[in-house]
Amino acid sequence: MQIDFNSSPGPSVGIEVELEVVDAATGALRSAASDVLAELGAGHPNGEHPKAKHELFECTIEIITGVCQRIDEARDDLARTLAEVRAATDARGLALCCSGTHPFSSWKDQTVSPNPRYARLVEEMQWMARRLQIFGVHVHVGIRSPEKAVAIANALAGYIPHFLAISASSPYWEGVDTGLASSRSKVFEGLPTAGLPAPIEDWADFEGFMETLVESAAISSVREVWWDIRPHPDFGTVELRMCDGIPSLGEVAAVAALAQCLVSHLDTLDDRGFTLPRHRDWVLAQNKWRAGRHGLDTDFIADASGRLEPARGAIATLVHELLPVAERLGCAEELAYVDTILEVGPSYLRQRAVAPREIERPEDLKPVVDLLVHELATNELGR
Repeated sequence: MQIDFNSSPGPSVGIEVELEVVDAATGALRSAASDVLAELGAGHPNGEHPKAKHELFECTIEIITGVCQRIDEARDDLARTLAEVRAATDARGLALCCSGTHPFSSWKDQTVSPNPRYARLVEEMQWMARRLQIFGVHVHVGIRSPEKAVAIANALAGYIPHFLAISASSPYWEGVDTGLASSRSKVFEGLPTAGLPAPIEDWADFEGFMETLVESAAISSVREVWWDIRPHPDFGTVELRMCDGIPSLGEVAAVAALAQCLVSHLDTLDDRGFTLPRHRDWVLAQNKWRAGRHGLDTDFIADASGRLEPARGAIATLVHELLPVAERLGCAEELAYVDTILEVGPSYLRQRAVAPREIERPEDLKPVVDLLVHELATNELGR
């Protein structure tokens, strides 16, 4: 099976943000995406806004950037689309927020978006798809060749826990504190082609694996492989998909800067003839679990001998090492904001700080929704 990879000059960047549409008064999810998107699409070809899209459920609106060269360009692109969406939701008594899960609404109350692709997904996956009331942020970084895409994606896999730890924002599920920093990561892993990426040797191996999945009817297209990191042939990118929904555009830009700098660094090492590292699957699985369970408040396994490294220290060191790359790419300010996230705390900690100590009813978590709405609207972290 030949899969064409539309190579990018790199390291261009694109960002996708899945927004929750909530009732401004109650904080509950509202199935209003079709109405909002119909208004936003008026006057555009086919009645569709180019940068605001449907997702699986009607309580979600995805906003996307164009192909950007700099992180500040991508952030401004998102901000413009967010402002358009907010104008339409404000007029309807709705609000917007972004987190890995909604703190208290139930998946059983959500309506599937009117798209045959989503109907097929639900029909095939049943309960596993119906409960996907989860929200994420995806970052694409341009890659110059398919072989580089595989090598860089393999090396990036070792940093899945780092990205998950700083973006973890889903401690609550249907009004219950799960005890996790990221319950979204565990819900999503329920799909058969989601979670940690399969070990791939080269582009021919990737093509062969996709052919097996398509011919066996496991998937209908490459788009249905939802690994935490995957090559994206149509866009000519590697796509980082492990992040929870991220509450503020400042944090989104920081995570995107980390992704762009890391890909550029690995690309340079590859150009210089270094063999990019591949991480043992069991170490990667354990580290992802630790990030999803404890967020930043854990130790990562640093090597196959079992040596441990505090997650906060590992991420701070990575940021410091990538600063020269960030200077070259013009995103030093955005990358440095990762240190702010480390200092203030990721969203899972900020949410728990405003939640009541005793949750008697799911709606008791409305202060958490209020915080998330505030952070997206103001770009301020916490109260």
